Amino acid sequence: MRTRLMLLAACLSAAFLIAGEVAAAERLASQSTSASSVTVKATPRALAGGSWEFDVVFDTHSQDLRDDLMTTATLIADGRTHVPVGWKGDPPSGHHRKGVLRFNAINPAPMALELRIARPGEPKPRSFRWQLK
Repeated sequence: MRTRLMLLAACLSAAFLIAGEVAAAERLASQSTSASSVTVKATPRALAGGSWEFDVVFDTHSQDLRDDLMTTATLIADGRTHVPVGWKGDPPSGHHRKGVLRFNAINPAPMALELRIARPGEPKPRSFRWQLK
């Protein structure tokens, strides 16, 4: 009986931890930047489990969007750089693109995150920052 209660307590603790991380992602606002006639919007989608996901949207009317986020995006946490592990979304081309950029989860969770997206022809990367704690 005692073993079952300990197991139940551990499961509940894990569930609250995961729920807290998901709730934290839901509280993090979308951010957007506009430069060189291109708007980029980033939104934390899920910061729980084995991967962290961000919705990314590109919008322009003046150029072809050929960004390869697997090579141009990085996630900065506690001074360490993390590279993406997946992109599920529109392929490079067109004037409107959207998708989900995925990174391996960062443990322990950092105090803050910065998503950087370097765009061809732009002098500095787009930067999106969120405070987690």
